[in-house]
Amino acid sequence: GHDNIEKELEIKMKKTFKILLIVCLFFLYIYVYNIAAIPQNIILSEGENINFKLALGLGLQNSDDYETTWVSSNLNKSKVGNNKVELKLFNSIAVKDINVSVIPTTTVIPVGKAIGMKLYTKGVLVVGMSEIENEERIKEKPYENSGIEEGDSIIAINNEEINTTDELIQQVNNSNGESLKIKYVKDDKILETSIVPVKTKEDYKIGLWVRDAAAGIGTLTFYEPSTNMFMSLGHGIIDIDTEEIVDISKGELVTANILSIIKGEKNKPGEIKGSITKGVAIGDIYKNTKMGVYGNVKNRQYIDTTYNEMEVAERSEIKTGKATILCQLDSGTPQEYQIEIERIYSNNNTDNKSMLIKITDEELLNKTGGIIQGMSGAPIMQNGKFIGAVTNVLVKDPTKGYAIFGDLLIKQMRSSN
Repeated sequence: GHDNIEKELEIKMKKTFKILLIVCLFFLYIYVYNIAAIPQNIILSEGENINFKLALGLGLQNSDDYETTWVSSNLNKSKVGNNKVELKLFNSIAVKDINVSVIPTTTVIPVGKAIGMKLYTKGVLVVGMSEIENEERIKEKPYENSGIEEGDSIIAINNEEINTTDELIQQVNNSNGESLKIKYVKDDKILETSIVPVKTKEDYKIGLWVRDAAAGIGTLTFYEPSTNMFMSLGHGIIDIDTEEIVDISKGELVTANILSIIKGEKNKPGEIKGSITKGVAIGDIYKNTKMGVYGNVKNRQYIDTTYNEMEVAERSEIKTGKATILCQLDSGTPQEYQIEIERIYSNNNTDNKSMLIKITDEELLNKTGGIIQGMSGAPIMQNGKFIGAVTNVLVKDPTKGYAIFGDLLIKQMRSSN
C-alpha cells in the first residue's frame, strides 16, 4: 500500500509539474508576444498620448532621463525630436529599445482641387503572359520556368537598366535569339534568371506583357508651406492588373480637367471623370503609400489656395458631429460641403480608416450621391483645423465612407519609407 501511495504522489506531482510548465510557457508566450508587438520606431505628434496594452510588470521609461517616474504604458512626456525609450520588465530589466520621434505641430493649407497623378514604375511591371507563335506556327512559352510571375518588375536585361517598355522591346530584339540575362524584383528581393526569346515572323518576343506607368485622378489634400510638400489621395495608386500598390521610381502631379460626374448609387460607386492629357506639371511625386501620395510642389500657381494655413488637429481634438469637406466637381474652384463625423477610431495607426463619415450636404448629395471615386483625398476641416482626408466609400451606402486622421498623413510624410 505504501508503494501505491508513493506512485500516486509521483503521478500527482508529474501532473502538477506539467500544468505549471504549461502555465509558465503560456505566460512566457504572452510576454514575448507583447514585447514583439511594440514597434521599434514610433512617430508621435507633439502632445500626443500613445497607450500600449502592456502585460503586468512591463513599463516604459525614457533612457536618457532616469528621474522620470515609472510611466507605465503612456508615452507623452517626450520632447520634440528623437527620444530613446526603454521597455523594462519589473522596472529593472531592459528588454527593448524604442526610438520615439516626436514631430512638432504643423500648419497646412487645405486644397481640395481635382488633380492627376502620373507614376513611373521602378523597372517595368509584368502584368500578364501569353504564348508566342514562332516562325513554324508552333506556340511556345519562353517565360516558362523562369520564375517570373505577374506583379514582378524587370529592372535589367544583360546588365542594361530597364525603365520603360520600349527599352525592354529593344533589348529583346537586339538579342538575335540569344539567351537574355534578366534581373527582376519579387517581393522586394532582387533575383536573376534567363529567358531565350522566340523568333516570330516580325521580331523576337519573350511572351510577357509589361507596363511602365500608371495614372489616376484624385483630390489634392493639402500643401505644407514650411516644407513645400503636398499630399493627395489618402490611399495608394494600385495597378489594375496586379492589385498591388505601384512601386514607383518617380511620378508627376499634374492639373486635371473634369469632364463629367457619374452619380454614385447603392452597390455602384460613382466617379469623377477627368482628363490629364493636357495636364501641366504641379509637382514631383516621390512616395506612393497605402496612406497617400506625397511629393514636392514645383508650380505653386496651379494650386488654388483660397484657404489660409491651418493647424493639423491632434486626434484628441476631433469630435463626432459636424465638419466640412473641400472638393472640386466642375471646372470652377473647390467648394466646401457639410458632413457628419459618425465615429472616431482613435487607436487607429495602421490603415486609412480612422473615422466613419456621412455626407449630409444636400447640394453634394444631388450632384454625386455621396462619396465617389476621385474624391479620395478631399480635406476635412472642423473648428478651424485640418483634421483628415476622405479615403473610402461604403459600397452599400455611398453617402458614407471612411477618412484618415491628419496626424497619420503628416507622420507618413515625415517617415523615410
